[in-house]
Amino acid sequence: MWSGRQARFRPLACGVEELRRRRREREAALRKARREQHLVSKRLLREDAEGPCAAELLREVEVQQFLRLAQSGTDEKEREKALVSLRRGLQHPETQQTFIRLEGSVRTLVGLLTSNRALLQLEAARCLHELSHSEQSAVAEACLPATSYLLTYLSGHSSDFIELCLYTLGNLIVESEAVRKQLLPQGIVPALAACIQSPYVAVLEALGYVLSQLLQAKEAPEKIIPSILDSTLPQHMLRLMQPGPKLNLGVAVEFAWCLHYITCSQVNNAVLITHGALATLVLLLLDLAGTVQRVDDAGLELLACPVLRCLSNLLAEVPVESEGEEMQLRDERVMAALFILLQFFLQKQPSLLPEGLWLLNNLTANSPTFCTSLLSLDLLEPLLQLLPLSNVVCILVLTVLCNVAEKGPAYCQRLWPGPLLSCVLNTLTLSDTEVVGQSLELLQLLFLYQPEAIQDFLQQSGLQALEQHQEEAQLRDRIRALQQTAIHA
Repeated sequence: MWSGRQARFRPLACGVEELRRRRREREAALRKARREQHLVSKRLLREDAEGPCAAELLREVEVQQFLRLAQSGTDEKEREKALVSLRRGLQHPETQQTFIRLEGSVRTLVGLLTSNRALLQLEAARCLHELSHSEQSAVAEACLPATSYLLTYLSGHSSDFIELCLYTLGNLIVESEAVRKQLLPQGIVPALAACIQSPYVAVLEALGYVLSQLLQAKEAPEKIIPSILDSTLPQHMLRLMQPGPKLNLGVAVEFAWCLHYITCSQVNNAVLITHGALATLVLLLLDLAGTVQRVDDAGLELLACPVLRCLSNLLAEVPVESEGEEMQLRDERVMAALFILLQFFLQKQPSLLPEGLWLLNNLTANSPTFCTSLLSLDLLEPLLQLLPLSNVVCILVLTVLCNVAEKGPAYCQRLWPGPLLSCVLNTLTLSDTEVVGQSLELLQLLFLYQPEAIQDFLQQSGLQALEQHQEEAQLRDRIRALQQTAIHA
């Protein structure tokens, strides 16, 4: 993270290079945590007014009777009614177990799914959808024979039926590796790439759900993401995330999370950048900042979170300054937009503050331009006001300040004097070792590049603040180094 500037101050092997190494290790751990904390869920489309608690438990003989009537009833109305009764029974977990134990039950459903009777097809698909929502992996795997047909129907004409097939596939994917293994050679990626060109919003949202379930699979980096990156899916995802009057929030949210899972994998983020991912995400960030100033909409954070994460992940790999004139021309707008969002999160969604600060960290880490923007826009005080909120927020704010201070004497002169010292001294009263350690890093950089800061530090009882932590093993050497620097300055 640190630039390659040669350090002139290396007390007890704790100079800039050592700080750089520590922070790289900490950020690698944070990125790993972000990859592992996935949003795994299942979704249920259900037209019935009753919830799962109203589901009727069916005995084996009743399941057999409904299957028999659905397959060979006297007329289509009777057959449809039998399937409706079966579907409602399949909302009950025990009925699901009874159903999959019956020989030929799934085969009968698949037969009805592939019949030439539209109403029977729809009800059979709804039965499979109820089964796909089961929490038992055995139930999902019992539906394997239906997956190739569900894929085929994605190229159909009924948007409602396509939506139902997509959510069913998404539920099956997340539950069973066996299902994923079967769907990949069956061509799920090309099927989704064709389906993403649908004009129907509900279909696009459902497709985003399926794709996000695929991307969260443990084998995704090796077996799924490369084929997705080789397809036309990334271009279409980014197209659907372009801000403007045609942007649909629900669709954009789904694909922003998909993009997040891809960037976390670090398989080949250069492909996304080639397709314009950074430009699209920056435009979305600016649009979100403009929107929160006009509309008090709690739903906006659903999009803001993955957008911030995607930008952070891409910038962690690609130096900001190498992104060309287009990014640099927007630097002040990006910084201003990010702080507008930080203020919005502070008031409406404090849990998202770390996401915004993580992006601010990655923007300022290797970019003197963005560090200059932060200072020239007078954003230092709003940043310092976030320090007391939580230890996580405090660490990220201090990390950003370290990024600025590391850029050298000219930047440290802008940081000091001012309210910074009293804020740093306040953080030294905390018991969290990581917070204190980050404060020590900031002080070390300030002492290195702005020696005048040492006198202010001494006058405000800085040495006494350090003494409270000198018995902590993780901090002892760094505290001793700062004490020696301050005393001998």
